[in-house]
Amino acid sequence: MHACGLVVEYNPFHHGHQYHLQMAKKQTNADCMIAVMSGNFLQRGEPAITDKFSRTKMAIDQGVDIVVELPYSSTVQHSDLFSQGAVEILNEMLVSSICFGSENGDITAFKRVFDQYKDNQNLFNKTLKHELSLGKSFPNANNKAFAKIGLDEIDKLDLMQANNILGFGYIKAIEKINPSIQPFTIQRKQSNYHDEHITTPLASATSIRNALFSSEEMSETMKETISQNSLNHLIHYKQKAGTWHTWDEYFSLLQYRVLTMSKEELKNIQGVDEGIENRIIRTAKEATTFSEWMQELKTKRYTQTRLQRIFTHILTHTTKQSIKKMQQMPVPYIRLLGLSEQGKLYLNSTKKDRTVPLLTQFKNQTSLMMSTEERATDAYYAILPPKIRKEMRKQELEAPYQKQG
Repeated sequence: MHACGLVVEYNPFHHGHQYHLQMAKKQTNADCMIAVMSGNFLQRGEPAITDKFSRTKMAIDQGVDIVVELPYSSTVQHSDLFSQGAVEILNEMLVSSICFGSENGDITAFKRVFDQYKDNQNLFNKTLKHELSLGKSFPNANNKAFAKIGLDEIDKLDLMQANNILGFGYIKAIEKINPSIQPFTIQRKQSNYHDEHITTPLASATSIRNALFSSEEMSETMKETISQNSLNHLIHYKQKAGTWHTWDEYFSLLQYRVLTMSKEELKNIQGVDEGIENRIIRTAKEATTFSEWMQELKTKRYTQTRLQRIFTHILTHTTKQSIKKMQQMPVPYIRLLGLSEQGKLYLNSTKKDRTVPLLTQFKNQTSLMMSTEERATDAYYAILPPKIRKEMRKQELEAPYQKQG
């Protein structure tokens, strides 16, 4: 059986994701669609609005065959580390292709840019380091480095666009990990990644979340952007948990964590560099909301995304040392979150060829990666009332979600 890999967050699963799934299956002619999905915290350093189990159910019910979890150590990272972690997992799942969404939509452009990058890697790295030393954000420094090696002369691939950046990361990771994996890309239709308002049924996840957070929660416009099945899962989660997970809900807990940590403890947290710990501590004493705190901290170098990742690591008490250890070790296991009947057939057909254990539940801590996942889970559910938190936490011990037929 031939499997195609997708790198996803499904926050929540919407019509744009359905289009990506259908087109990926058509382009690759895959028998099995495997999604490696961010867990309860996302690549941009945000809590997912519903937990990974709810989002897995949306994905499986909408046609994904297998959902596996992207480990926390790879998820809450910049694009290169995120992409590498995702490709490592999909490679261990024995996919023969990976299909990603992008603003560009032309896989040839990505390959040409990679060839230019590979031929000028030393100059690229030198320029990137120099631009970062000037205080520029990673995306801007990255763009300058590509311009230095002649990007503009080979293709109009805008590497300031979020999905193009990730797409190039996937290309680099595939070449490094397993060049036999064939990359494909699907162009994003109609909406932009950061669109804040719904203007089309193929709306951005950002605009759908904004509608959910507002009085438009059950509006007809919002309902046109996601399936009834996904909407049912969203409603069920909100009724059970009593809230959507947003940074505003974690503000008091995060503020308490910062104000009770020593400066040395804070300096050891992943992402805390260049003296930013001093500003975090100082502003924590004055901020009254999460957005207010963020406005006080943001600079050209410390973008909101970078700060949100730091805050996520503070919340989960993830240190530089632990991240470094996890990035140096081979994948210790793959966490299976959900599967269809077709997914079950694929797992059975590849069982003898897979070399990494496939875990269906967390029972005992057996690795640094697993203990980190458990800590992230506890942090994610910490805003819920104790009884509900206990019930949600039990999902880690349950079998993967299965769709019959």
